[in-house]
Parts: sequence; C-alpha cells; structure tokens
Amino acid sequence: MTSNFYNYDELKNFGFKAVGERVLISRKASIYGLENIELGSNIRIDDFCVLSGKIKIGNYVHVGVYTSLCGGSKGIVLEDFVNLSRKIEIFAVSDDFSGASMTNPTIPDDYKNVIEAEVILKKHVLVGAGSIILPGVILKEGSAVGALSLVKNSTQSWSINAGVPAKKINCRKKDLLELEKKFLEEYNA
Repeated sequence: MTSNFYNYDELKNFGFKAVGERVLISRKASIYGLENIELGSNIRIDDFCVLSGKIKIGNYVHVGVYTSLCGGSKGIVLEDFVNLSRKIEIFAVSDDFSGASMTNPTIPDDYKNVIEAEVILKKHVLVGAGSIILPGVILKEGSAVGALSLVKNSTQSWSINAGVPAKKINCRKKDLLELEKKFLEEYNA
C-alpha cells in the first residue's frame, strides 16, 4: 500500500536543490522547478498545494491544503516554525493589473509588465486561511495574519494583522519563544 506522502528516497531522487529529514509532501501536491526549491527538515506540505519557482523552506514548517507558493525568479522564503493555513496564495511574481500592459502567461514578455520581488516570512509567522500575500512583502518575526486578509505591505514583528488591505490590529505574545527553547532542547538533543 502506498503512503499519501512521498518517502525520503523518492524526495531525494526528484531533483530538489536540497531536502532535509522528516519531510512529508502529499502525492497530490504539484511542484514545478524542483531544482530551485530548498527544503529544510520537519516539513509537511498537504494535498493540492502548488509550489513553483524559487522557494526556500526552513524547519518545522506546515503548508496547508490548497496553498499556492509562486516564487518566480525572486523567490519565497519561509523561515523556521512558519504555519500556513489552507488556501493561502503567496506571490513573488504578479502581472501588472493597471492596464498599462497585457497579462497572462500566453503573452510574450515584451507585451507584459511583470512585477517580481522576494517574499519573506520570518520565524514564527502564522497566516490564516484564504489570505493572499503580494510581491515584496516581509512578514517579520512572530507576525500573524488573520483569515481572508490581503497583505500588500510588510508587517511589524509580533503583530496581528487582518483585513483588506491587512493592517495591524493588535500585538502578539512572545510566550512561544520559551516553548521553542524547551522544544528544541527536548527534540534536537
């Protein structure tokens, strides 16, 4: 009987730029440009996720069902302990919606104005279901984004952000940093 997740040997042979230990990727996920994708350890990528372009994922990261990471050539970085809920879209590349140029992948680049900028989610970032993160955004350490938010600007560390467009609505506790220390001592000893 085949597991719902690829095993380590399969992942090592796929051609990823790097693969850590204890990586679970659903067999129902779609991954493009494996040679540009780096995976740390203790990662889970759920069903129907799409990963494309330059992507670097740290340790202890969860990517929820139906999430899409479009890294393009600039890339997406998910640092350690990032948690992406379901149906999240992260774009390091996007068409120009102003009408000054044409759009979509069937049009030659000479007729388009593609916007590309790296997206970084720092340690302990949490993103709620259905949220969208646009090119150039940095979600600083400990930031949380509420469900169904549109993030087009970078956040402050340890902030809670929500809305369309997302704005800071509160501060987030840092108690989990003590839990991280205890966890790492216990599980990485």
